[in-house]
Amino acid sequence: MSSRPSRPPRRTSSFRRRRAVRKTKCTKNISFDYKKPEELRQYLTSHGRIKPQRLNGLCAKHQRQLTREIKRARQLAFLPFVVE
Repeated sequence: MSSRPSRPPRRTSSFRRRRAVRKTKCTKNISFDYKKPEELRQYLTSHGRIKPQRLNGLCAKHQRQLTREIKRARQLAFLPFVVE
């Protein structure tokens, strides 16, 4: 006999989360620039966080470039760190 109280059984849900559909296709000639914050804002959430790669529709290389340029823009005060 154990001294722990028994736990109620876990619920099993039949709900499956649907993957988001890619909005844009990653092309070879995409370039991001920290001096264009209006273009970078489309890759941020309403709270100012960088959207994940599966929502942006970018390949890994371009997602890294985007992240680097957003962080540069934040350091130079072109973009806010937190959106109120």
